[in-house]
Amino acid sequence: MKEFAYQRAADIRDALIAGGGGARYLAGGTNLVDLMKEGVEAPTRLIDVRRLPLDGISEAADGALVIGATTTNSDLAAHPEVRRRYPALSQAVLAGASGQLRNMATVGGNLLQRTRCAYFAAQECNKRVPGTGCPAIAGAHHNHAILGWTRSCVATHASDMAVALTAFDAIVRYETLDGAGEIPLSEFYPPVGDTPHVETALPPGALITAVVLPGAAASPRSRYRKVRERASYAFATVSIAAAFTEGSVRIALGGVASRPWRCRTAEAFLLDSPGSFRAAAEAELSAAEPLPGNGYKVTLARNLIETVLKELQP
Repeated sequence: MKEFAYQRAADIRDALIAGGGGARYLAGGTNLVDLMKEGVEAPTRLIDVRRLPLDGISEAADGALVIGATTTNSDLAAHPEVRRRYPALSQAVLAGASGQLRNMATVGGNLLQRTRCAYFAAQECNKRVPGTGCPAIAGAHHNHAILGWTRSCVATHASDMAVALTAFDAIVRYETLDGAGEIPLSEFYPPVGDTPHVETALPPGALITAVVLPGAAASPRSRYRKVRERASYAFATVSIAAAFTEGSVRIALGGVASRPWRCRTAEAFLLDSPGSFRAAAEAELSAAEPLPGNGYKVTLARNLIETVLKELQP
């Protein structure tokens, strides 16, 4: 690990002033510190934002839930309103990591975690050093992307929480020295394209301050299900967040793309053909382009969509 400076931010502006150049924000550190140990991340300064007043969950006047960026995953999963109105989100958090990690990891940090592709951590790849290629395409890719990937990168996104937040049309709020802004989570992760090293749409130096769950997206009839290679904590092979709301179905997949995959095609299909869950899944997955070693994910994702929607239907 390379030498770095450490600074505890006194307030948000103090953090933003210090956050330029090679600095990184530190909250729980459950992903960042590991990447520093592996030499993937080498910040010149860590800006500790854990003690800023950015934690807690509150209800807005329009019924939305506002989740502070430094709220721990444990507190998010246990919150009564999250469990009542957005149960798929609570289930996703609980499926994501051990209790020890959930007690440290934060909501903002979870959204910024990086891929667990073995090539990313072990050798040069386009995410680490643009232009060096994607060794996974010709290598071990059985757990890699089947949707939206390019020859530049076939890695998948690691977050369970982000899949559920995507299904609920969450919005990410942030601060910069130029002022506040917000990004729908559906636009937060850019398509992989030819720039897989550009992993979010956040402006340079931005600090995530909150995630907003719209009141209109609330669905007590929602579920998160995760298929993984072992029963204990592991990253998703394929996962799904699904919710029935008034007059619509919301579906997002994890483990199949470089970002949480919102199933717009399947959702539109079900508006015209309610209950045709298998056909909707097949329509969504008609765009899949599996590699030689991960074609099984197409069948797995199709069956997962059909099974979970049948369980949730009225």
